[in-house]
Amino acid sequence: MSRAEQPSRRTVLTVALAAAVAAGAGTAVADTGGADAADPGGAPAHPVDNRAWTSYLDWRGGTAKGTRVVAGARPGVAIASPAGTVDHTDPHTGTTAAWEYATWTSPVHRLAVPATEAIASWNAHTPDGTWLQVELRGTYSDGTDTPWYVMGRWAAGDKDIRRTSVDDQGDGKSSVGTDTLAVDDAASGLCLVSYRLRLTLYRRPGTRLTPTVWRLGAMGSDVPDRFTVPASTPGVARELAVPRYSQEIHKGQYPEYDNGGEAWCSPTSSQMIIEYWGGRLTPEQLSWVDPAFADPQVCHAARYTYDYQYAGCGNWPFNAAYAATFDGIQGVVTRLGSLTDVETLIAAGIPAITSQSFRAEELTGAGYGTSGHLMTVIGFTPDGDVIANDPASPSNEAVRRVYKRREFENIWLRTKRYNASGKVVSGTGGVCYLYFPARPTPRQREALAAVGVR
Repeated sequence: MSRAEQPSRRTVLTVALAAAVAAGAGTAVADTGGADAADPGGAPAHPVDNRAWTSYLDWRGGTAKGTRVVAGARPGVAIASPAGTVDHTDPHTGTTAAWEYATWTSPVHRLAVPATEAIASWNAHTPDGTWLQVELRGTYSDGTDTPWYVMGRWAAGDKDIRRTSVDDQGDGKSSVGTDTLAVDDAASGLCLVSYRLRLTLYRRPGTRLTPTVWRLGAMGSDVPDRFTVPASTPGVARELAVPRYSQEIHKGQYPEYDNGGEAWCSPTSSQMIIEYWGGRLTPEQLSWVDPAFADPQVCHAARYTYDYQYAGCGNWPFNAAYAATFDGIQGVVTRLGSLTDVETLIAAGIPAITSQSFRAEELTGAGYGTSGHLMTVIGFTPDGDVIANDPASPSNEAVRRVYKRREFENIWLRTKRYNASGKVVSGTGGVCYLYFPARPTPRQREALAAVGVR
């Protein structure tokens, strides 16, 4: 998103928290680990519930129509025999084409915490001639169901379809804003108590091509409605050696992707962490970029995270999915409860990409205000202050910043704030992207589990 202090195109809906959840504010997120319909009970209530389907048994547990389970180091689901053929008109190109399709539907997942928001994310391989759609259907606390909401139409490339979110989805009780399903009036007490995910895989008719999906999941959350958050106690100091890239040196480049580099905080942050994990683009992949431009991989990340409906590069799941197109990397969108959670990850060698908004005077040393901005947390000083690679910097050398712990934690975790005009607007409530190895070490796996991700 742009670093400018202006109305954001993403409407982040915030909610009032029930008293039981409010009592747990600031705790680590819950890893329900699969409290599905076949696993009643679930985990104790926490503000965030993660569930992901990643294992061979996970994929075997869903309902398949034309799909097959792929075994191996990264089990997944792919097309076996198509369930049918459908004509699809791409709203961004006007092109109508026939596509074979197959579906996989997850079991019902009962949320450990009744949720007022849900964000899906996925990791997949989509060769040219294929794409996928992710949908979510929730059950409300009043016993009724949402429609099947489209949470994204996605392909790693942009030759077959334009990857896109879908606007104007709602049923009078909830609606989808870009990548987030939110209950419209959370103060009413209505919430989601369970959901299913449906994956539709598409390919050109008559071919043997197939998308392969290795990870599919969603985060349900009910974060406290708050202007300030409790302060956490500094822990272990460590700094990770993460590459530094500035979005600002790309001003004016490829304006068809969200008006150029000044708005590329999300893909720039993603590219930094991708390269930290060893992800590299080939000269052939970068051949479309003007050779006069520095850091062409940042331009590439902007192009291949761009959401043609949102008209920006800040779609959260699209960034996670882009990261996972690199060998050996997983990506997920979640919410964390405090900087202590980030310290847990940093100690295991895992950086985090955080989403926040603030006025210039609220973050000492930033020098700007923003209605929505992504940056990478790469470590902590001995005093507990945050070491961040902030892409809203004039040069790559200036990207490394140290921000005051208390200020950073508050602007990231709050759900309400006052903008420069004194109007009450929303904050992200601790949203972050986590990119980590497809095969984490035991220590990394333990750290991820501690913050609710598996």
